[in-house]
Amino acid sequence: MSDLTGAARWLEPAADMAPRRNIWLACLIALTALLVFGNLANDAVLDVKYGWDVRVNCAAVDAHVAGLDPYVVKNLKGTRLSYPYLPVTLDVFRPLCAGGVLVGHYRGAFFALAVLCGLLLPGLGRGRPRARDVGLRVFCALGAFVGFEWVQASGNFAILSGVLTAIALRLLLSQPPSRTPEHRSSPLHLAGAALLGLVMSFKLVFFPVLAALYFLPLPRGRKLVLMAVAAFSFALPILISWLGYPDLFASWQLAMAGKIPDQHVLDLFELNPSLLLLVRDLMTHAGLGDSKPAILAVYAFGALALVLMPFALSVFRAVASRPLREGETLLARLDRWLIDRPRAAMRITVLAMFALYLCSPRLKEYAFFELALYAAILLADLPATALAAVLTVGLLVPSLNSLVGHSIEGSYLLLFAATACFWILLLDFRAEPKRLDQQAADA
Repeated sequence: MSDLTGAARWLEPAADMAPRRNIWLACLIALTALLVFGNLANDAVLDVKYGWDVRVNCAAVDAHVAGLDPYVVKNLKGTRLSYPYLPVTLDVFRPLCAGGVLVGHYRGAFFALAVLCGLLLPGLGRGRPRARDVGLRVFCALGAFVGFEWVQASGNFAILSGVLTAIALRLLLSQPPSRTPEHRSSPLHLAGAALLGLVMSFKLVFFPVLAALYFLPLPRGRKLVLMAVAAFSFALPILISWLGYPDLFASWQLAMAGKIPDQHVLDLFELNPSLLLLVRDLMTHAGLGDSKPAILAVYAFGALALVLMPFALSVFRAVASRPLREGETLLARLDRWLIDRPRAAMRITVLAMFALYLCSPRLKEYAFFELALYAAILLADLPATALAAVLTVGLLVPSLNSLVGHSIEGSYLLLFAATACFWILLLDFRAEPKRLDQQAADA
């Protein structure tokens, strides 16, 4: 076949989700839940000193309060790791670190915040949320790609950006789509775009995710305004840090460039399960790993070939099924298709965010928690077979691997699992790009 239509026919329609025909799916969900929560419980009883990131962050806040430079590691008590965030975050995090309460009790707080993320995430299908769908989103937030396990083990503040991401997505996606988008409530979209931009400034490398806002079911002018608001919001913490904390901003730049001697340096090629590092390792084994430009070029090609181009071609295929108006450009045709099929457009928006996040050159293990949030939105509305595949690949296999004690750090299991889930989600979209809108019309 010239496309993936034949490969997508294995996906079952959502109408086949009758309980009596899906006892096997209920058993799979129960087994996966047992492994996910068993894995988290196993981590809780291990005699290991977790929470290295939360200790670094709060040590940096304490150093800042004491008038010391928090970007010089020797000024941080109890750690040899460096503080990576912008200077403005030192005052933002100060209430969280006051009195050392968070350092001592972060595990319970992080678990509650992860559950809150799942509860805040919007649905894309029916207007009225179902308990089953909400439960699946919470389950995915806690268990997908063992991202939350790494957040909880390290005490990484990705949990905070995860909460803000969930709120931003609810503001951007949860409004009931209308056939007259010019009458929709724009303040919520503006707030969501601004909040998403702030989240991206937390970890600068994920900034391209903001481009996915173009797929929202809105007129082009309004989408460009949202993207501009998000970009300004992304730049604002950098601007505040530069103008309000000039000395600390200079130290932050030196730390990021690795120019402060004798301390931990954040490096683009630092150990992490990203596509960039996979390419570097493969080229090193082939004897071609000495040239960083060559590695970056192959990485860009791999990201395009494995993720971005298949996504773009799938969207183009769906849009091309609509008759072309005389004089209409391809971009205008896309805009019209998105507005006419709002729930499909929101589905594409989240899938684009998933794809762009997945292609990040520095995708640390804990960052898979935020990737799990995008997957959680798409998971609940999948047909039975696709849902089972995502549960198996994205939750069951990584949790089982971690539970039996196999090290995930230094391997690419999480990258392979997330990429496989992306392809399952993409195949589902190619099979039935208008399914969610049809469900809404039938409801």
